Amino acid sequence: MAGERIVVAMSGGVDSSVAAALLAEQGYQVIGLMMQLWSEPGDGADNRCCTLDAVDSARWVADRLGIPFYLFNVKAPFRAHVVDYFVREYVAGHTPNPCLMCNRHLRFDVLLRRALALDARYLATGHYARLRRTDGRHRLLKSVDRSKDQSYVLYMLNQEILYHVVFPLGDYTKTQVREMARQRGLPVADREESQDLCFLADGDYRRFLKEKAPAAVQPGPIIDRQGRMLGQHKGLPFYTIGQRRGLGIAAPQALYVLEIDITRNALIVGTATELGRSELTASGVSYVSGKIPGKPMRVMAKIRYKARESPGLLTPLPGDRIALRFDEPLRDITPGQGVVFYQREELIGGGIIE
Repeated sequence: MAGERIVVAMSGGVDSSVAAALLAEQGYQVIGLMMQLWSEPGDGADNRCCTLDAVDSARWVADRLGIPFYLFNVKAPFRAHVVDYFVREYVAGHTPNPCLMCNRHLRFDVLLRRALALDARYLATGHYARLRRTDGRHRLLKSVDRSKDQSYVLYMLNQEILYHVVFPLGDYTKTQVREMARQRGLPVADREESQDLCFLADGDYRRFLKEKAPAAVQPGPIIDRQGRMLGQHKGLPFYTIGQRRGLGIAAPQALYVLEIDITRNALIVGTATELGRSELTASGVSYVSGKIPGKPMRVMAKIRYKARESPGLLTPLPGDRIALRFDEPLRDITPGQGVVFYQREELIGGGIIE
């Protein structure tokens, strides 16, 4: 593989910078490519993933490594597949994870195709995950650093994509990666982690939704399962399943968001004993192997990026859907979030909770 052309998705951060350095040292013909994403217009605001400072950092690292570096304008597809999706999901009463759509439609589609158009065989990223190519199959595994493992956001990668993907950091810890940056004199060694909701200049998604979907952000009743009025919410997109703080109501027991009822513009709340369920369905499901299981299978599943894995039984449904029954009820199964499933350290696949 050394000597072949490889494109590194650079962000100006420590992870992608060290990935580029390691590959250059291994003898690859490395090209740095940074996506220029959509951001809110006005006030000179930048997308927080590609600020002028981040571009300068990535360009400096590329110069230090002696590799070419290019900016790639993907503002239009980013807005269509990530920003508009983000708004639609909140309007529908869901809590989306836009990073999943960015990986599906931008990083491992638009960017990968650009890499291949540059006659590169591989696209490398700074994700903390491991690839093992055995028996003619690409297996996607958790990273060595489990506290930084990012396999959750990679569930949509299939065999065709993984043939062209490299994750240079999967066998290292974040501490080791920062130290490697220092050893190589890269000034990004102590750069802060990238931010979620990168397209919001101020990080305020409530303000953004008020502007982009004002009809969906209307006050309404907060009620319990029996229909008793307990208070008034500020707009359904501002709440998520399992939320406790910020409800603005007094009660003898702590209350949590149980359900978001779009039809009635109502927020349904209840006690901890009412919260949680043992089953979910998910759509848009993809499998890393490319093969739908022929029968139910035991898995360990995560219902959010930061959630703990929980054991359960996965049952394939017609189309691209699955049913997942957990051994124990989970408190915060949330429509719009990704659910991914593993067997031991191997990522099997994932989808979006309905």
